[in-house]
Amino acid sequence: MSYVRGLKCRECGREYPKEPLHVCEFCFGPLEVVYNYEEIKRNISKEKIAERQKNMWRYKELLPLEKDSGIGIDIGFTPLIRAHNLAQALGVSELYLKNDAANYPTLSFKDRVVSVALSKAKEFGFDTVACASTGNLANSVAAIAAASSLRSFVFIPYDLEQGKVLGTMIYGTNLVGIKGSYDEVNRLCSEIAGKYGWAFVNINLRPYYAEGSKTFGYEIAEQLGWKVPKHIVVPMAGGSLITKVWKAFKELEKLGFVSEVDTKVYGAQATGCAPIVTAVKKKSELITPVKPSTIAKSLAIGNPADGFYAMGVIRESGGWAEDVSDEEIILAMKLLAETEGIFTETAGGVTLGVTKKLLDQGVIPRDESIVVSITGNGLKTQEVVIDRVGKPIVIEAKLSQFDALYKEKGGKKSINHEE
Repeated sequence: MSYVRGLKCRECGREYPKEPLHVCEFCFGPLEVVYNYEEIKRNISKEKIAERQKNMWRYKELLPLEKDSGIGIDIGFTPLIRAHNLAQALGVSELYLKNDAANYPTLSFKDRVVSVALSKAKEFGFDTVACASTGNLANSVAAIAAASSLRSFVFIPYDLEQGKVLGTMIYGTNLVGIKGSYDEVNRLCSEIAGKYGWAFVNINLRPYYAEGSKTFGYEIAEQLGWKVPKHIVVPMAGGSLITKVWKAFKELEKLGFVSEVDTKVYGAQATGCAPIVTAVKKKSELITPVKPSTIAKSLAIGNPADGFYAMGVIRESGGWAEDVSDEEIILAMKLLAETEGIFTETAGGVTLGVTKKLLDQGVIPRDESIVVSITGNGLKTQEVVIDRVGKPIVIEAKLSQFDALYKEKGGKKSINHEE
């Protein structure tokens, strides 16, 4: 059973039916899914959720489908890790990592949004799905479309990381590299969507697609014992994820699952592509588009579609926004790997780098609960660290050579078991 009332313009409030629409015909504002929360409240409980499988569909009443989805049934409920070693390194008391680098099937949070979008595409009767992507979305659309017997077309900037190109091509999709930035790719896709009538997950299906990100927030609250953290740091590309994490927390408050939400939300971007952060710092209502220049290609969207709404969440929650350089991104990636054994992609380096920066600035207190969002796996962006992790030590297959190496490294004398 669906609890979706329809779609509603975020700007003028006009309502629309449950159709593949994303823009208001009157003011051109973006559309968002609207729910009947009173009915949801009567039909959902913490106990019901606890009895369900540990995947993102345990929150199905709060997702925009008409019936149970058969797509992506193993997606979600990724680990929320109490990061003791990293907390000690940063000098904080209570630090958690929401690790979507472990998500199924393509190791990023995009698997959440794509499973919802492709479920909706099937409900609407589409046989071809598509997307404009900076990498992770490309992987996810290609993989989940293949598993769902849907034809797919994926459009990317031609110079993406090879791990993400390979991680898309392997699924047999139609991958098209565009000579231009993501913003140029997205503009072209808008034209293609209009001409060919395909289900573009982040264009005509965007209102439904974006709702999948809410499960990231639901899981954090449930994994904390139905509490919300005092602080959460979220990476920003188009700005959608940060708005949906906030929406998830507020929905749980509305349902009585958590007490009053007093979480401060912080947005993280790379210095080479930080249009939302710049606007927050300037206390401006306008976002000035930029030409991206950063190793964090998954966040390299110079004209963010949800940037204005991301700023609204940051301000409403009392949070802030910050950016970090490419060097700071790499150092954060290494710090996370060396303390917690998690290899994150560059976006995770951005999020952790910003967390460290905000702690050093005194913006985030060191004695309150903090969640850092890790949204993708480092195997996708190996190029940026391949020259920064050193090389293996090579020796002959002789114990004497290892003994000499071990002594050089300050090792103690070996135990003689015959004594």
